[in-house]
Amino acid sequence: MTRTRSITFLAGATALVVAALAAAGCGGSGGSNANSPAPPKNANGQSATVGVANENVGKILVDSQGRTLYLFERDSGAKSACTGACAVEWPPLRATDKPTVASGANASIVATSARSDGKPQVTYNGHPLYLFSADQKVGDTNGQGVNAFGGLWYVLSSSGDEITTPAGNGGGFNY
Repeated sequence: MTRTRSITFLAGATALVVAALAAAGCGGSGGSNANSPAPPKNANGQSATVGVANENVGKILVDSQGRTLYLFERDSGAKSACTGACAVEWPPLRATDKPTVASGANASIVATSARSDGKPQVTYNGHPLYLFSADQKVGDTNGQGVNAFGGLWYVLSSSGDEITTPAGNGGGFNY
C-alpha cells in the first residue's frame, strides 16, 4: 500500500512539473506579439505619434508604443462623440506637441482637434483617433468591429479609411 501511495504521489508531482513547464513555455513572449514590429519612429529616430504596423487585419495605424488606433463611426468629422465613460474605455490619442508620423503614415492628413475639455486629440484623415482599453499588448485588435457607446469602432488603414475586416484575435465585444 505504501508503494502504491508513493508511485501515485510521484506521478502527480511529475504531472505538476510538466504542466508548469508547458505553461512557462507558452508565455515566453513577455506579453508582446513576436510578429509585431517595433513601435514606429519618425525620420529622426524618435517615437512617432502615429505609425503603421502590419497586423491581423492588414496595415493599420498604431500609436508611438505600437498599440492599435481606432475610429468611432459616431464622430462627426473631426469632432469626437466619445466622452465620459466612453473616453475611459476608448482613450483619445493625445499629443502635447505637433503630432509626428512614421514611415507608412501620411503626414499631410495628421492634425489635432479640440475635445469638449478643450484639450487636443490627434486626428487622421479627419477621424479622431482612440486606443481601446481591452488591447493589452502590441498587436491586439480587440476593438475591431466592436459596437459600443452607440456606434461601431474600426481600425484605420494608412490612407485613413476604416477597415471593416473582422479581427482574428477576439474582436467583436459588444457593450
